[in-house]
Amino acid sequence: MRFVLLGIALLAAVTAGCMTVGPDYQRPQIETPERWPGSPAGPAVSPTWWHAYADPVLDSMVDEALRHNLDLRLAIARVDEARSALGITRADQYPAVAAGATASRNRISQQSVISVPPGVDPKYNDYRVTLNASYEIDFWGKYRRATEAARAELLASNFNREAVRLALIADTAKGYFSLRALDAQVAITRRTLSTRQASTALQRLRYEAGVASEFDLRQVEAETAQAQALLPTIEQRLAAQETALSVLVGRSPRAIAAQPMDRGSALEALTAPPSVPAGLPSEILERRPDLRQAEQVLVAANARIGQARAAYYPSISLTGFFGTESSVLSGLFDPQARMWQFAGSAAQTVFDAGRTKSQVGVAEARQQQALAQYQNAIQNAFKDALDALVAQRKAREVMEAEQRRIEALNSAMQLAQLRYDNGVASFLELLIAERALLDAQLNQVDAQRAQLSASADLFKAMGGGWDGLPNPAKSANPN
Repeated sequence: MRFVLLGIALLAAVTAGCMTVGPDYQRPQIETPERWPGSPAGPAVSPTWWHAYADPVLDSMVDEALRHNLDLRLAIARVDEARSALGITRADQYPAVAAGATASRNRISQQSVISVPPGVDPKYNDYRVTLNASYEIDFWGKYRRATEAARAELLASNFNREAVRLALIADTAKGYFSLRALDAQVAITRRTLSTRQASTALQRLRYEAGVASEFDLRQVEAETAQAQALLPTIEQRLAAQETALSVLVGRSPRAIAAQPMDRGSALEALTAPPSVPAGLPSEILERRPDLRQAEQVLVAANARIGQARAAYYPSISLTGFFGTESSVLSGLFDPQARMWQFAGSAAQTVFDAGRTKSQVGVAEARQQQALAQYQNAIQNAFKDALDALVAQRKAREVMEAEQRRIEALNSAMQLAQLRYDNGVASFLELLIAERALLDAQLNQVDAQRAQLSASADLFKAMGGGWDGLPNPAKSANPN
């Protein structure tokens, strides 16, 4: 039997270089810009880009999410599944060897066509030990194409995990920014409410003393009620954001209900990350995990075409066994009990009503679908990156405008108070100035949140930070 197994091994080595049907993968040619337009210069950022915000609480929150988030766990399990599927496909390229042993007690009929001679016991024992081997020669590359597809699917699942990880980090950062923004808005509203309650008490005393009109009293009461109505709305949004962030980082139901989210730096103290360096090559998007996942799905679909086309060709198989057989257990090791067989077979489909053709058509259609999805993923990636660049720039402009608005309204508030104290302006004018300042302060907080969130979206669109990438000014080839 060792000669049989040796022959199978040699034949497998020889046929390893046989032809492989189906198209070989070639990356589609897609027109992309060489550089990002309008990206201002700035220092490089670490690939652990969330550290750029300089908040240890955010850093620990991201670490917690990476350890416990269930979507990420699901993506990791899918990687394990794809790795095992690759192992199954690889095994098809090698001979299968199985050992078997049987023992039976038999009786031959004495009334059958083949009768037992007189004096011969119709009952007998049979013992058999065999080593069986079978191997289908991958002459046309069917199993090699299947392994190529499974390997690409494993890579795709790995890149999917990285895409989930990148999105998780960005969502955690944006959720934290929203949490701190709502904290700031609650604090602003409470301060405003406290100021208006004091103004209400003062106006009531002035009204009772006859030095203020009822109109002024009712106006300040209305403004106080407005702040009282605004506060629970913001507090409700704050509670909902805290719960959503707890789920995002993967906390248990008990921890969601009992463990509040930690707070770190105030919103205005968070460091705004630097801008994209000038002249950054557009090839940076090639590292985006969702693009790499889409390409590997295309590679797998391309390989499945060859796997399907291999069904047009004959299937060539080798089988063999070696063993011993004896009517007594002690005779199994007798040289006379040895038996073996070596056989080859070929099978070719003659008629299958177009099944193979249809299977090839299915594989080719899926390859076209994967190609369209890959091209669409590239288009969306550039759209995301360009939108994020514009959003970051415009969010900065809005933030600067809101800051100027706050400064102007603070001055207007002081002038309105001075005019009211000197009897030049009505109390309504003062209330209007206070209301405008509250709105501006709330809008400024939202602008700060939008600026930070836009930077997180940009990091996500770029596939992470850009530290360590080649300087376009020093290298003609960015890759």
